Amino acid sequence: MQKNNITKVLVTGGAGFIGMAVARNLVSKGIQVTILDRNPKEGTQQFPAGNGAVNVFYGDVRDATAVLEAVQHNEGVIHLAAMLGTQETIDNPGPVAEVNVLGSINVFNAVRQFKRKAVYIAVGNHWMNNPYSITKTTAERFALMMNKESDAKIAIVRGMNVFGPGQKNAPVRKMMPNFIINALKNEDIIVYGNGEQVMDWIYVDDIAEILVRALLNDHGNYTKIFEAGLCEDLTVIGVAKKIIEMTGSKSKIINKPMRRGEIPDSKVKTDESTWNLELLDWKKDNMVSFEEGLKNTIDYYKKNIDKYEINTLFV
Repeated sequence: MQKNNITKVLVTGGAGFIGMAVARNLVSKGIQVTILDRNPKEGTQQFPAGNGAVNVFYGDVRDATAVLEAVQHNEGVIHLAAMLGTQETIDNPGPVAEVNVLGSINVFNAVRQFKRKAVYIAVGNHWMNNPYSITKTTAERFALMMNKESDAKIAIVRGMNVFGPGQKNAPVRKMMPNFIINALKNEDIIVYGNGEQVMDWIYVDDIAEILVRALLNDHGNYTKIFEAGLCEDLTVIGVAKKIIEMTGSKSKIINKPMRRGEIPDSKVKTDESTWNLELLDWKKDNMVSFEEGLKNTIDYYKKNIDKYEINTLFV
């Protein structure tokens, strides 16, 4: 497949977990990266100072002027910046809307004005009624609107549950790092509800490759969604048991009431028949399997377990 001649890419939220994987991917392809982030110091330390491959633009997507300046000096944009959290944001959704909706509109307006191709990462649980899902999906619809009503080219990738080495376990309570860290410390693993919720997964390096391909490849897909996941029925409690098995943990699984903003017996899964990734020359066989990705992730936390405290929020 033919690729765009893009040599400089802006990654909003580029110092985050997925953002760093995207930056590494772009650098490996010889592309210069600019990270737009409010707090880029921690993530960008993995890139040697002065290597010229990664620049840092201190800024906030809520600042339309800063976004315009950052977009103007790059040839493509991967928009990842967002405020995370489900139960964590239920009682104060305003800031989530400001970042995830208004901030995204700033990015979309800028790429439309400067005629830059862009990619927006959306969510698999787009139908859930919590601030994160509502705002991320609202921004997705704005992108589709701009693609239809103007000459914007914003590809949309709905990422499922992304996991891998280095994901933070706090302050937002992400499932995979919390399960693994607790297992390695032989602490109770908290499962909300009966644990039969189905969650589709994708390894962080795979979502990074898909996002990059959605920007660089001339796929022409700006009216339909790319879905990125393994298309597997993995339950929450099944993942918890697998982690206990692979770590040799003495942890016990403790069931607690469902978190606010989440749904019992929910099923968040990609459908391989409609995921559209073949337009990116991507097949399921290209992806890291769940078990291999889980092993890599467990190995990382084993080596770095002293850096992590048990997350006691919302337990």
